[in-house]
Amino acid sequence: MSGWNERVIAEFRANDGVTKGWGKSLVVMHTIGAKSGELRLAPVMGRRDDSGGWFVVASKGGAPEHPAWYHNLLAHPRFDVEAHIDGAVATVAVEARELDGAEYDAAWQRFVSRSPVFQDYADKAGRKLPIFHLVRSAG
Repeated sequence: MSGWNERVIAEFRANDGVTKGWGKSLVVMHTIGAKSGELRLAPVMGRRDDSGGWFVVASKGGAPEHPAWYHNLLAHPRFDVEAHIDGAVATVAVEARELDGAEYDAAWQRFVSRSPVFQDYADKAGRKLPIFHLVRSAG
C-alpha cells in the first residue's frame, strides 16, 4: 500500500470517518487481489445511494488505465468497506456491480454534480470511467 493511502486511511480511522478534502465521503474498500488473492485496502470517494450503499468511480485520478481495484472488484465482487456511518467508522459487507447504460448515465450525472473533478479526470484519462454500485449484503 502506498504511503498516501496509509496516511488517508489513518486519518479516516482516527477521525471517525472524516478526512480533510473528503469529508464523510471516503470509503475504504477491503478488496481481494484479482491475481494475488491477498487483501488490498483502497480508499476512494464513495457517493451514498438512497438505500445505504455507495457509488464509486474507477478514475485513478485521470490516468489512462483503470486502478488495480477495478480488476479486484470484477474478480471478487463481495468484500467489506469501512465508511462513516452514524458518526463513526463502521465496516459493512457489500457486493459490487459495474453499471452500464441508463443506470451508468444517471449515476455519472449524480456523481459529477456533487464532485465535478471527476469530469476533469474523465477528460484527462480519455476513457469512460467505470462506476460500481456497492450494495450492502448479508456478508
